Amino acid sequence: MGITIASLEDDLSDAALIRETAAAAGHACTTFTRGCQMLRALRATGYDMLLIEWNVAGVSGRDVLAWARAHLDPRLPVMFVTVRDAEDDIVDVLMAGADDYMVKPIRPAELMARIHALVRRAYPESLPVGSIVTRGAFVFDGAARMVTRKGVEILLTPKEFDLAMLLFRYEGRVVSREHMVAAVWGHDLAPMSRTIDTHISRVRTKLGLVASRGARLAPVFTHGYRLELFDVAEPGPATKKAPEGAFSVNTPIE
Repeated sequence: MGITIASLEDDLSDAALIRETAAAAGHACTTFTRGCQMLRALRATGYDMLLIEWNVAGVSGRDVLAWARAHLDPRLPVMFVTVRDAEDDIVDVLMAGADDYMVKPIRPAELMARIHALVRRAYPESLPVGSIVTRGAFVFDGAARMVTRKGVEILLTPKEFDLAMLLFRYEGRVVSREHMVAAVWGHDLAPMSRTIDTHISRVRTKLGLVASRGARLAPVFTHGYRLELFDVAEPGPATKKAPEGAFSVNTPIE
C-alpha cells in the first residue's frame, strides 16, 4: 500500500524525476518549490515522508527539517536529496534528525530503494504481506482481507476494505485524497472524484463510525479525511429503586 510523500525541490526536472520514481513504487508525491509552501502544507495535511533539497529560496530545507522535528510525528522519515555534498553538511542534517542523505544527481533505482528502506523502518505495518492493523475494537487482517469489530466480521467490498484499512492505519492523521487514490484506485481516478466520498459514506455506515460508538470520520476541506477514535463511557448499572416501605440509610428514625 502506497504512502504520501512531500518533496521540496525547486529544480523542475529533478522534481519530475522524484515524482515519477515515487509513482513507480506506488506512492503519491506532492512537490513544493519553496520551503514556506511546504510548511503551510505540513500544518494542514499529514504526509508519510519528506524528501528535501537543502538549497531553495527563502526558508531552507534545513529550516524545514528543524520545524518538522519540533512539530510533527517523530517517526516521520525525512531524507535529504540535495546537491550539497560536504561532509559537514551531511553530518549536520543527520544529527539534526534526518534519516537519510542522498547526493545528486538523482539515481532513480537508488532513490526508490532508499524510499523503500525508510518505509520498512518507519511503517512496518504498511507492508502488505500478513499485515494486521488493530485500532480499538477493530482488527484488519490484510492477508485474509477481513475486518472484525469485537470479534464479529463486517463484510466490505474490496475497495471499501482497502479504504477502511488505510484510514485506520493512519488513525488520527489526515489522509489526503491523493493518498486514497494512489492506495485504493491507482492513478486512474481524479482526487476530487465523488467516488471517494461515496466509498467513505459506505465505510462509515458499515463500520458504524459515529460519535456514539467512539469514532468520528470527518472531511478536512479540500484535503481528505481524518478518522478519530475515542473512548465512550459504558452506561453504568441502573439504580434499583427500593420497594415502598423498605428501610434505607436515608430513612429518618423517629
